Amino acid sequence: MIKPTRSTEIFLTQASFAIVCSQYNAEYTESMLDAAQKTLITAGATCEIIRVAGAFEIPIAAAAVIARKIRRPVAVLCLGLIWQGETNHAEHIGEAVTRALMEISVRTGVPCIHEVLTVQTRKQAIKRCQTPETNRGREAALTALSLHQTLEVVRKGSKSPSP
Repeated sequence: MIKPTRSTEIFLTQASFAIVCSQYNAEYTESMLDAAQKTLITAGATCEIIRVAGAFEIPIAAAAVIARKIRRPVAVLCLGLIWQGETNHAEHIGEAVTRALMEISVRTGVPCIHEVLTVQTRKQAIKRCQTPETNRGREAALTALSLHQTLEVVRKGSKSPSP
């Protein structure tokens, strides 16, 4: 059972975020992108949209935007959708993307928020991408905002805010 997105307060910030979004399966990824972008803008953040061909290309784009000296984002939201088919190709793609995004995050200190979803049915895709209450693009934005606030506190050495 998929949980609704957190209905916590949105942390206000003027920070800059990047969203890397797969064009493959755009029927679903565009809904996630729209929800993520709206959530970030509501929080006062700026966001740069970077579109890539498919899920496998998301990590290289995330790494490239983080590597910039100017306009480096405080977090990168990574949005994509992988259909589980008859072979294990989707599993290979999903594992490679997951591993790469975690490695980039740990190596750079810039969070890559992982919302590259693997689904088996159209119903699962609609529920996670197009249904407002469970849209994982919004969830990614809320996670990025919260983690940005937490990391700011940690880096300054003060107490973490309570949830």
